[in-house]
Amino acid sequence: MASWLAKLNRDVVTCRLCPRLVEHCQAVAREKRRAYRDQEYWGRPVPGFGDPEARVLVLGLAPGAHGSNRTGRPFTGDGSGYFMYPVLYRAGFASQPGSTHMGDGLELRDLYITATVRCAPPQNKPSPQEIRNCSAFLDRELEGLSAVRVVVALGKIGFDAYLDYLKRRGLLARKAPYRFAHGAEYRMPDGRILLASYHPSMQNTLTGKLSEKMFLAIFRKARRLVGNQFSSGRPKNRT
Repeated sequence: MASWLAKLNRDVVTCRLCPRLVEHCQAVAREKRRAYRDQEYWGRPVPGFGDPEARVLVLGLAPGAHGSNRTGRPFTGDGSGYFMYPVLYRAGFASQPGSTHMGDGLELRDLYITATVRCAPPQNKPSPQEIRNCSAFLDRELEGLSAVRVVVALGKIGFDAYLDYLKRRGLLARKAPYRFAHGAEYRMPDGRILLASYHPSMQNTLTGKLSEKMFLAIFRKARRLVGNQFSSGRPKNRT
């Protein structure tokens, strides 16, 4: 792992800027869900995961209380991950279709996953201030992941988080011209392409608002946009 990314991840894991989120993560880790009663929860902010030379970045909302907050890895151990990783596998970005825990052998290739907020928020609803508190981590990540050409934003919060990043850099004056819609595609002032997708939350997938076919189409489009060839010797991330 690159030294800048290792330092960033250490800073993420030790962050305590949001007392409400810190308490919630720790409370969930203490109380646990019955199905995971014998497991030790992560119970801390969750760092990003993937290929540090990725050309595709996935920007989600926040860790799930009994998913990432339990396993310590994005989209791992809950319904959203069980829906997403098979799609990433079919699109050629993941080494295997399953993701259950760190150490399960999963590798991401040419793709990196991160979140707008690194702590699990109550009711999956971070406050505007909590989003702002986490924005410095996202800025550092996006600057360090210099090979990224396509950003796949999962849900409107992730979509807005990328627009806000561009505003902080002075590259975007107004967000109004960019409207969130599933499948929306924009070429951004920083040269990257922003793709929008519904979030693979169980609320969306179980109701059919987001189908596997719809989600797979997003990642196949991302693959076409960056090209099908991987760089030789591209490093992988396995946790």
